[in-house]
Amino acid sequence: MPVASSGQSSGTSEAVALPLLAEAETDPAAGAGTRSRAGTASNGSSRPSSTYDADSIETLEGLEAVRKRPAMYIGGNGSEGLMHLVWEIVDNAVDEAAAGFATRVDVTLRRDGSIEVSDNGRGIPVDRHPDRDVSALEVVFTELHAGGKFGEGAYKASGGLHGVGASVVNALSARLDVEVRRDGYFHELSFKDQEPGHFVGSKFVPSSDVRPASRRTKATGTRVRFWPDAALFHPDARIDGDEVRSRVRQMCYLVAGVRMTVADNRIGESVEPFDFVSRGGLADLVKERSERSGEDAVSGVITINGIERFTEKVPVDGKITEVERECTVDIALRWVSGYDSDVESFVNTIPTSSGGTHLAGFDKALTRVVNGVLLKDNRKLARLARDASGSGAKNGRSSAAKTSATKDDVREGLVAAVKVTFSEPQFRGQTKQELGTPAIEGIVARITYEQLKEWFEPGGGPRSQVKAIGDKLAAAVVNRVASKQMLDTKRKAASLGSTGMPDKLADCRIHGPEAELVLVEGDSAAGPAKRGRDSEFMAILPLRGKIVNAAKASPKQVLDNTEAQAIFTAMGAGAGDAFDIDAARYGRIVILCDADVDGSHIRCLLLTLIHGYMREMLVQGRVFSAQPPLYTAKVGDRTYRVYSDDERDRITDELCRGNRRAESVKWQRFKGLGEMNTDELRHCALDPATRTLRRLTMADVQQADAAAEMFDVLMGSDVALRRDYLVENSSLVDETTLDI
Repeated sequence: MPVASSGQSSGTSEAVALPLLAEAETDPAAGAGTRSRAGTASNGSSRPSSTYDADSIETLEGLEAVRKRPAMYIGGNGSEGLMHLVWEIVDNAVDEAAAGFATRVDVTLRRDGSIEVSDNGRGIPVDRHPDRDVSALEVVFTELHAGGKFGEGAYKASGGLHGVGASVVNALSARLDVEVRRDGYFHELSFKDQEPGHFVGSKFVPSSDVRPASRRTKATGTRVRFWPDAALFHPDARIDGDEVRSRVRQMCYLVAGVRMTVADNRIGESVEPFDFVSRGGLADLVKERSERSGEDAVSGVITINGIERFTEKVPVDGKITEVERECTVDIALRWVSGYDSDVESFVNTIPTSSGGTHLAGFDKALTRVVNGVLLKDNRKLARLARDASGSGAKNGRSSAAKTSATKDDVREGLVAAVKVTFSEPQFRGQTKQELGTPAIEGIVARITYEQLKEWFEPGGGPRSQVKAIGDKLAAAVVNRVASKQMLDTKRKAASLGSTGMPDKLADCRIHGPEAELVLVEGDSAAGPAKRGRDSEFMAILPLRGKIVNAAKASPKQVLDNTEAQAIFTAMGAGAGDAFDIDAARYGRIVILCDADVDGSHIRCLLLTLIHGYMREMLVQGRVFSAQPPLYTAKVGDRTYRVYSDDERDRITDELCRGNRRAESVKWQRFKGLGEMNTDELRHCALDPATRTLRRLTMADVQQADAAAEMFDVLMGSDVALRRDYLVENSSLVDETTLDI
């Protein structure tokens, strides 16, 4: 699999790589024939046949369905899908450790593009399957919905599914080798294009036999090595070594005591082998993440643990049957002095990035116990409620409701990890990112409420910490109410029409879902952008000053920022909790920044701002980034525009396959939008028929926050902080690239 970063490359000469953007999508403002990033037109396919009979019905057998529609099983054919294959095999190994049968898991990224995962667990069964005429090992890797984790026999709780995850990995691999150490022998089986057999040298011999190798061993475990099928994945899809190490570290926290290693042997990777084990589990995870935030701790790490049984109705042999299950709840949390929240959730060993019923139960209980116990007699909130009542609230109950802590209030500065462990969880979607089991919400809510209530009450947690948490969350409520009052005033001004709009806004003639607000970096590009736009639906808002880092700033600091004010006012839909997407004057936001490090910084800050104060725009996929090119070259009558150094080199190689010399291809670098004339800017960033937009999603926010924080360190006014960072990371510099 080619080693290439997903999204837009920042170039080899830049100091900070920002894998911020998702894969390019069709411009929502364009019709048929929208140009792709490479500049080729997509004109659709020929008209389908009008004949619809039995011959039109296609059936897919076995792993063929996975190869036909891989996105249904792994979420896509880009880097995210490729990483999903790794996690399916790693999850299986970690399940052995979680069940108490393994103490070590090793992950190796090899030079030939293959990935190897090994554990010292029991080893996948190799004996003949009672219902098949082949080994259980072959069944595991060739049949969907066949594995050791559907009932409660082999695994009480699990993350991967040997019969789903393993077979999907095999389906999407050109080759897969599995070695099982079991019953005193090494057992080996390989798959070439999903067919079982053995390799004799370079020759593949089809066979379903799993014979013990001549080597004997007292060890047990499973080693899986697979080569993803390059024909099924995007050419730029790659395994991100940093993400692998981060996820493996996370798994060590989820299964305390298991040692996990990562070795990256790929060409161009010079990272030291990763070796980690956690003894404290989730408490260690929360401590590490809170310390990494750089914020002061408001409280120590609070741990919550409990077990409840529940029943659920599930289909068994075609009949709905009540099944009793046991759920273990493990939670660790603490508050820090910052404003952002960092809450992660897990089911067994699976991270659920979209949350689900377990996280809903935690949020519900946390909000309830903070209001009912921690802030019950808070003087600041009592005074705020009286002020609200005196300023027009109809009764005490409504004013109290307005001054009660919301979910976002209690999450301010919260660092938490929520994990539930139980058998056969129900997920919403194939990629297991959101838990759907209904009973879990109530279980987590009850356990969380009772134990936090005890901790907040006298005789529970340290009084100084309880008071500090109460003061922090009360201040969050006060700031939110004050911010809402300020935003209400600004929304009223915005509703008055164009006279309430920012002076620098070049508005469009229509408003609503079809209109878009283009945020342009700098004054120099504002003129060409205004001249090159379609004024019917495209509004231009130049950004001149410093954009606030919303992840670090308080709500008041954000609202006082001139550029943030201009964006909120132009949108006309409020901000934060008061943001109403249905009232937005524009259906899309398009970010247009330079294709350099400064532009990436501004894009990060804007994405962080939108996530914090207009989040629904991201959730509904209404935020895009226009992609100005890094280089342009004219060869004959054709103009080439490229977006990365790698793309420039690739096109140069293609152009020089004949007699043309590379020196004859003259590439001009665009260092800023202001260097483009009106026609160039219109073609590259404004015309829906020719521009390339990238949809920004919630998945990009974490990377944007981290990148914005790094920019603040490298380019901010704190000299001591920047010096410390450079000293700590000086070993990462490649001396051969320095001009000294």
